[in-house]
Amino acid sequence: MVAVAAAEERSRGVSARAARDAVLTGAVELARAAAQEVAESPEDVGEHLGTYAEADRLISHRFACTMRGYRGWHWTVTLARVPRGRTATVCEVELLPGDGALLAPSWLPWSERLRPGDVGPGDVLPFRADDPRLEPGYVPTGDEEQDAVAIEELALARARVLSPQGRDEAAERWYRGSRGPTARGAVASAAECGSCGFLVTLQGSLGQVFGVCANEWSPDDGKVVSLDHGCGAHSETDVEPQRSDWPDADPLVDELHVELVSLLESVAPAAEPAVEAAAVAVQPAGSVPGDADPGDAEPGASAPDDVHPDVEPAVDEPQE
Repeated sequence: MVAVAAAEERSRGVSARAARDAVLTGAVELARAAAQEVAESPEDVGEHLGTYAEADRLISHRFACTMRGYRGWHWTVTLARVPRGRTATVCEVELLPGDGALLAPSWLPWSERLRPGDVGPGDVLPFRADDPRLEPGYVPTGDEEQDAVAIEELALARARVLSPQGRDEAAERWYRGSRGPTARGAVASAAECGSCGFLVTLQGSLGQVFGVCANEWSPDDGKVVSLDHGCGAHSETDVEPQRSDWPDADPLVDELHVELVSLLESVAPAAEPAVEAAAVAVQPAGSVPGDADPGDAEPGASAPDDVHPDVEPAVDEPQE
């Protein structure tokens, strides 16, 4: 585009006679053949777009470029002739951008082309002596108490430290980033990082808004988070009870059927052995035990008249 503007500017200074040079303006096929010879394929040279005068006996022909990726570009073939000559000669062939051509961005130094995240392992950034994010560090004054606070507590004994602009830019970048209050995890969390036991607060003015996460189960472990950030690994939150996908059925209670249970039936089997033992102990002399054979009894022995064979004496009654 710049080359075309410069050519048009030069054409205004040439004479009308040069612009009407019939020998050079009529050598269209010669110019086309020269462009096709330079192009990768003859089909890359399109229709003739016109001519413009560079100087006396010096005219350029323009042809459309049909190559992929070169929309808006054109072939420029410059022709010349000697004074009073009737033969055109090819001076140069070049591919130039026109209006609306796709151009590469303007060249920038390497240090200005870098963006956050471009620096990898082993890469080194160029030194910036005038970095607005930094300012000179603390210079000892001789006061031991003041120097101890600045050097030991605030760690300002460095060549350069963060300037107010550097702190503001860092705070805004962190707060608007993925570890601020607007992150998806923070919006869905039940509590903020400010009330979490795993938060390590920062010193200075940044500590009023930010801290470092020290929970290994958190996706932000070891990262700077805002106090109003949050995640599912908060130290004081718990999982809400949820109903099972396969709940147990409620028990069915039959209130129409009554089952009678006798307590005497369960006690009777346990009392029978004790009664039998007492009956054996109160049998009179000469009686036949229940386990003995009646044929083994002595002849002439008979049971007393006052003892009924079918009635067992009570345990508590005295024997006669």
